[in-house]
Amino acid sequence: MRKKFFEVSLADVRKAQTELSRYLHPTPLVYNAWLSEKLGCELYLKLENMQPIGSFKIRGATYRISQLTPAEKKRGVIAASAGNHAQGVAWGSKKYGVKALIVMPKGAPLVKVTNTRALGAETLLIGDNYDEAYAEAKKIADKTGKVFVHAFEDPSVIAGQGTVALELIDQLPDMDVVIGSMGGGGLMSGVSLVLGTLKPKVKIVGCQASGANPMVQALKKRRQVILKKVDTFADGIAVIKSSDQMRSILEKNVHELIQIDDETIAAAVLTLLEKANICVEGAAAIALSAAEKMKKKLKGKKVVLLISGGNIDVNLLSRIIDRGLILAGRRLRVNVILSDRPGSLARLTELIAREGANILQAIHDRSEPGTMIDQTDVFLTLETRGPEHSRVVVKAIRENVIHLELVH
Repeated sequence: MRKKFFEVSLADVRKAQTELSRYLHPTPLVYNAWLSEKLGCELYLKLENMQPIGSFKIRGATYRISQLTPAEKKRGVIAASAGNHAQGVAWGSKKYGVKALIVMPKGAPLVKVTNTRALGAETLLIGDNYDEAYAEAKKIADKTGKVFVHAFEDPSVIAGQGTVALELIDQLPDMDVVIGSMGGGGLMSGVSLVLGTLKPKVKIVGCQASGANPMVQALKKRRQVILKKVDTFADGIAVIKSSDQMRSILEKNVHELIQIDDETIAAAVLTLLEKANICVEGAAAIALSAAEKMKKKLKGKKVVLLISGGNIDVNLLSRIIDRGLILAGRRLRVNVILSDRPGSLARLTELIAREGANILQAIHDRSEPGTMIDQTDVFLTLETRGPEHSRVVVKAIRENVIHLELVH
């Protein structure tokens, strides 16, 4: 038996825009000269990280709650989320005077859990992943009668997310390409639906992390895909199975699919921090990674990156910066073996200083297994100006020590 899918129309999105305009202002669309020159196109950033909750999720969740009947408002709402949808539901519930309960996986980012509670929602931390939290939330909804607010499989949610595209048309009517991330697919379903109707010549590109890519696979195979596990730091798009409902919308309107590994996404987080002065989460930075991957196809075009959110844990950001600097060739980690004689370490540090590198960390260890009795092991983390400088520094060190090993 063929599945029945709900439909979302342009009229639905316009209705959502009218309602949301009571509380939300259009987010900025900013031209970035540095990235434009690097990619050979006119690059614009649609800053959904500037929303009150730091994510586009506020649109769909708030509009869904605005559509509740008086009886449903009395019963309250429940949702499952790893973070951004939780904050959207909490924010929208507060605006419309509705009680909200959010079930979040135990590993949800602390910043998102804290922000959800600060917005007045009750939270339960249950399950090791989103799917386990989702199953529990559905059980509670069935038992209590609370209205379940799905993160993407809901026509009102999709209509709310589609308002991003209506703003884009006003801000850059002659855009050529729009690139955005897909988790469940709600954002790109709404955006591609609007643009496919009003701007059919605009190329829509959807991207996922290679360690959490069920929708990319599903769109290629034209069937549902369920992964055995998800493996990505981009928690906002860490979805284990594709939605047939979302696929039915996306397959009509998305023109290209791209997968990106976590190392590359981490580098994009760093690039946006340095070159666009914005702090974003992995689910947002992946759009830049995709643009870099398809650079040749974007030459001379007006390209919009959907910067979907900026809610990233500070500790994770620190690790991402570290990994991003290593990938960019601006941070080195090396193990060197020196002769264990007075002055050996001092001479090594003087050499590094002469080559213009900065020592961030030095660990001196005589007891490392495999090191000879008259040798010592030194682990170094160095800051350099870039890949070429790193090669020069490594060459100089290698010529003056017993052994050097690069640590990746």
